[in-house]
Amino acid sequence: MRYGFVIPKGDPRRVAEMAHELEESGWDGAFYWDGMSLAGEWAGEVYDPWVVMAAMAMRTTRVRLGAIVTPPSRRRPWKLARETMTLDRLSDGRLVVPVGLGAIDDQGFANVGEATDRRTRAALLDESLQILTGLWSGTPFAFQGSHYRFDEMTFLPATVQQPRPPIWVVAAWPRAQSMARALRYDGILPNFLDPDGSQGEGTPERYAAIAAYVNEHRTEPGPFEIVVEGVTPADDPAAAAAHVRPFAEAGGTWWIESPWMPPNEVSDLRRRIAAGPPRSD
Repeated sequence: MRYGFVIPKGDPRRVAEMAHELEESGWDGAFYWDGMSLAGEWAGEVYDPWVVMAAMAMRTTRVRLGAIVTPPSRRRPWKLARETMTLDRLSDGRLVVPVGLGAIDDQGFANVGEATDRRTRAALLDESLQILTGLWSGTPFAFQGSHYRFDEMTFLPATVQQPRPPIWVVAAWPRAQSMARALRYDGILPNFLDPDGSQGEGTPERYAAIAAYVNEHRTEPGPFEIVVEGVTPADDPAAAAAHVRPFAEAGGTWWIESPWMPPNEVSDLRRRIAAGPPRSD
């Protein structure tokens, strides 16, 4: 299992420094987030993820970088292709691209006229991922879809990582169509649904079921990541490792420390970063 950390707070310089601290403390991934304008209990400072991750890339040499998560439905895919290719080049091939439908309580959706219907956002996501992988190749590529169409063009340079930077997809478990989208790419961030459609808990047993499903149904070549998100204590390494171990044994391949909720001030984040990853081995 590898270990990443989401940095949910801090100005761009501070986030870049925390990414450096993550690398120095033995973490494997430094992740940011992708939002436009948040309201209510989530209101606060919001920075452009691609600019912030460029700063993170310049302060690190080893850790994977990415934004958890980017909703391509509200971004022009050819612009996103340029941004992601540039960041993959800047980081010497360390970019990961986690994607999903997006949280529509972000005012960057309905408040500015972006699509909020789930079916439409899913279709835009599917077409965007095809366009990204085509343009990343650095070879002539054209596209004719229901939402996007363009004549042949070649984006140079190609991404460092070929055939593409890893794409991790948010998928609703156990919905077959959503799972099929994730299995076409390189990893899954599971969204667990209970039988009544409500948000469910991500237990080790459910992760084990996903791992079995991936082994049975995935036909694409290459590795496939099963991403687990959660929080562990900074002051008790044994308890942190004990919390993560069942998820590793269930087939999880990445643990992402995700301090979205308080206490998560910059001082709290730095303390947890310095304590190091909750290694279960």
